[in-house]
Amino acid sequence: MARVWQEALSRDEINSLLATNNWRAFGSIALNWGLVAASFAWVALAPGIVSILGAIAIIGGRQLGFAVLMHEAAHHTLFRNRRLNDLAGNWLCAYPVWTDIGPYRPYHLRHHAKNWTSEDPDLDLATKYPVTRESMRRKIWRDLSGQVGWKRARATLRRDLGLGLANDAAGTSLSFGKTARKGGRGWQNLHGVVLTNGAIILALALAGRPELYLLWVAAWFTTNSFATRIRSIAEHNMATDPGNDLHNSRTIEASWWQRLLLAPNRVNYHLEHHLLMTVPFYNLPRLHRMLTERGVLEGALVEKGYRSILARAASKPAAA
Repeated sequence: MARVWQEALSRDEINSLLATNNWRAFGSIALNWGLVAASFAWVALAPGIVSILGAIAIIGGRQLGFAVLMHEAAHHTLFRNRRLNDLAGNWLCAYPVWTDIGPYRPYHLRHHAKNWTSEDPDLDLATKYPVTRESMRRKIWRDLSGQVGWKRARATLRRDLGLGLANDAAGTSLSFGKTARKGGRGWQNLHGVVLTNGAIILALALAGRPELYLLWVAAWFTTNSFATRIRSIAEHNMATDPGNDLHNSRTIEASWWQRLLLAPNRVNYHLEHHLLMTVPFYNLPRLHRMLTERGVLEGALVEKGYRSILARAASKPAAA
């Protein structure tokens, strides 16, 4: 059963799915930044609690979106040219949200090569759930109150200063997990995040509203952590058969608002991504449709929306 999906696709179809499109990549990067800019503008033009909270929610989802685009670059599927792929992946996507393709790529590719084995660097992330409902409430509170973000910031800073590993309290391979940087410390590791965030502040200052940068910071500490946790729960946790390609990774058929806030840049098609990891993210929906129409995904880990998976993730009985 694990290889049925391969028999359902012709070589020409696979080659078509693997084709990268530079314009689609530029468009996706522009769309992500456009949504961030629109969120800043929303608060600038209509300040209030609704616009502030709404902007923080959207920006947090887009920050996950930038990490997803960085992940594409790590697979060499963002741009055809390798140099452009890594430059754009870092400077337009990774550095602004304090990540880096360099240490992430070998870590993540090992996850694909060793998925659900003792050598999988993400194995601990895939086995965290279910938890009790009360435990889930505490985790979400720590995300949205900034506690997880603060813990991640301290760990990442220590990593970049060469003082230790970066443990991701939110549980996500998109933020390095426990990957340490090799060689260099201080400015060599921090220059990307400093320069790109400085550019955001400068752009807002030129627009006369430098204080709006606080929305970016607030989102990184709160809604980004929350969206990242939801993504992490959905991808591998509570898999029904770790040894089966169709049952050890999960796809969520997300609604438009879930794609806006929780599942940017087609990150919800995780089962398909594991089947063919070099398919660009914008082709994953097409791969999903092809496999669905040919009956391959019948009984596979595919769910509509995040409600059911989150309910199961919080279904562990409380201790008596």
